[in-house]
Amino acid sequence: MQKIKVFISSVQTEFASERQMLFTYLTTDALLSLFFKPFIFENLPASEQSATDIYLNEVSKCNIYIGLFGKEYGYEDENGISPTEHEFNKATELNKTRLIFINNYNNIERHPKEIALIKRAEKEVVRKKFGNLLELKTDVYSSLIRYLKGKEFIQTGPFDASVYKSVKLKDIDKDKVFRFATIARSKRNFPLPPESPTKDILTHLNLLDKNKLTNAALLLFSKTPQKFFISSEVKCVQFYGTEIIKPIPSYQVYKGDVFQLVDQAVGFVLSRINAETGTRNTSVDVKVNYEIPMAVITEAIVNAVVHRDYTSTGSVQVMLFKDRLEVWNPGRLPPNLSLVQLRAPHGSYPANPLLAEPMYLAGYIERVGTGTGDIIRLCKENGLKEPVFAQDDVFKTIIWRNEVTGQVTGQVSGQAILYKETIKRVVMVCFGELKRSKIQDILQLKHREYFMENYLLPAINEGFIEMTIPKNPNHPNQKYRLTVKGENYKNRLLTKSSDKDNTHDTVHDTVHDTVHVIKLIVKMSGEMSRPELQKLLKISHRGHFREKYLIPALNLKLIEMTIPDKPSSKKQKYRLSKKGMEYKNLLKKS
Repeated sequence: MQKIKVFISSVQTEFASERQMLFTYLTTDALLSLFFKPFIFENLPASEQSATDIYLNEVSKCNIYIGLFGKEYGYEDENGISPTEHEFNKATELNKTRLIFINNYNNIERHPKEIALIKRAEKEVVRKKFGNLLELKTDVYSSLIRYLKGKEFIQTGPFDASVYKSVKLKDIDKDKVFRFATIARSKRNFPLPPESPTKDILTHLNLLDKNKLTNAALLLFSKTPQKFFISSEVKCVQFYGTEIIKPIPSYQVYKGDVFQLVDQAVGFVLSRINAETGTRNTSVDVKVNYEIPMAVITEAIVNAVVHRDYTSTGSVQVMLFKDRLEVWNPGRLPPNLSLVQLRAPHGSYPANPLLAEPMYLAGYIERVGTGTGDIIRLCKENGLKEPVFAQDDVFKTIIWRNEVTGQVTGQVSGQAILYKETIKRVVMVCFGELKRSKIQDILQLKHREYFMENYLLPAINEGFIEMTIPKNPNHPNQKYRLTVKGENYKNRLLTKSSDKDNTHDTVHDTVHDTVHVIKLIVKMSGEMSRPELQKLLKISHRGHFREKYLIPALNLKLIEMTIPDKPSSKKQKYRLSKKGMEYKNLLKKS
């Protein structure tokens, strides 16, 4: 089959890295390289032929014109027209398929002629905006797959871009989309506000194909992903020794969307490995150092969930041994990437790019194409042996643990240690009567079942917490409060002197490090406005401050408004309540 020619047009100096990235991507991707042959002017050898003749001739020969428009207009000829506009005009004249991608600049930054060219293009074709290389790569990928399907070169696209025909928009959980957009806007400057229509957000993420939901949309945001993909789960298991043998102290099968799968699996590992906690001698913040860095665990699990083969009946497996952590996924490295190349800087070839971008936007992935490199670097920096990557019938990531003393030696004692720590955390954050969701939010635990099983129910069973409506556990107005036993236990923890019992003080610090409210309480002095508090805490995003600091502190009655009858008053300020002042004093003593 003759390959489809793609002409990449832009101001070369402005988009040098983007042009080279697209050329490399289209020539090395396992699927796209079968169909497309890209052209960029800078890859041509020197020639006596005029540059204008060359690029216009290449536009004439191409099937697809990709235009990258930014802030620069470029060199102008005697008629005041740039090569980019000449190329766009030629593609328009010859009815070429035109794919336009516009960089996210304000018009104030753009050349006036570039603004005019963009407005012209917007009237003629559908264009996409991008803010970084990953967004551009994902948008181009999605557009080219649609082209192949529209021309019937392929009957079914890659798994994540394929349409799930029997589902409708009502199968999407709008709250999940809202929460994602809120987080992505805070972490990565996601352009659409959270209150945007669900369909608009999905469209921006390339999760709709002709108004039909893709598999990626269901894995990310559906109400029950396992209804559509039964093997989309993560199995987590802990072994006492170094081999896969019984007895098994802990085994969990986690379900949910891809974000929930990662959160639950990471939580499983973190709650079962050793950690050291700092003190508050120099800062309000307390640093928790896990024996395996949290970033390493997260990266390994995210890679497994994002890059796995979702057509396989196998599941992602997370196995914690006495000497190592292993993460398995039913997938294979792309043909153009070897195990050796994984250990050096390499290109990003996600098996499911429409899954990878939302994970990046939500902050689960810091950079693209550096995951395995980061795992190796962080392990080395923390004194761990170099990790192992292996390809068998599944892909394996093996992270080594340091030899430590005090390993759990029995199922009963292991669970007892886990529950002892989690019960303390629940007890420490309970003020008055709180709903389950509020306690979970304060502790920053995302998954309800995990919170109930490992935190709330153990605290209830031990007699530290009780229900306000015990005869109807599932009542919508159900709340939880400390029992007399719980109050006494909490007071002992709060008043325990650090020089008498460093272990309890460490737990105390660890608990409070999970609660943003504590930072607010410690810093507050007198009456302060919201902007003053944000400036004091060095928090720029208003929504994040309200959600994580201000509203929880108000709900816990640790702070109060100076004008409670007019919450939205421009003169509104906040101050510590009597309870807040008492609690601040307790923090200073502990």
